[in-house]
Amino acid sequence: MATDQGSDRRAERTPPGSEKAGAAERSPTETSVERVTHQDVGAICSLYKKVWESEAGLPTDLVKAWQPSPLEFTSWMEGVTYFAARRSGHLIGIVGCELRRGACRLVHLAVDPDGRRQGVGAALVTAAVDWARRSGAGAVWADPLARFQACGHLFLQLGFSESGVLHRHESGEDVRLFERVL
Repeated sequence: MATDQGSDRRAERTPPGSEKAGAAERSPTETSVERVTHQDVGAICSLYKKVWESEAGLPTDLVKAWQPSPLEFTSWMEGVTYFAARRSGHLIGIVGCELRRGACRLVHLAVDPDGRRQGVGAALVTAAVDWARRSGAGAVWADPLARFQACGHLFLQLGFSESGVLHRHESGEDVRLFERVL
């Protein structure tokens, strides 16, 4: 499935209202969100390692599965459009958008622990929803682990509805389902 849709990069930048600002005009502490390129793979893998090793109590198999090697992440990119959040040139967050059967599923959302509660997750999800809309998706959905309560609150704040729970679905962990109809 092609993932080159939605090349209007202005809607992928954050925060809202700064879409017209060029890179030179942005403040060094401002978050920008742009499509991932293959040159980002090493930094992305390092980010996933940092994020998931900092999460105490996660099942070992999930921690391992969510820390791809560069080759594994490159295979994740097949059929998925990824967006990266950067601040002062450093990668601080990532989300993937998987478009299937008219809906967009958000995958592999991760934010650097040092960048949490600073709007990074909101910027990533907003860029993903905008891309999904431009790509013709009728809905966007996400399925975070229930233990990630802040993630659930974020989705609710961004207009998603909680549509269910899958008990003991992912390595014995409950998964919450969130959907936003576009």
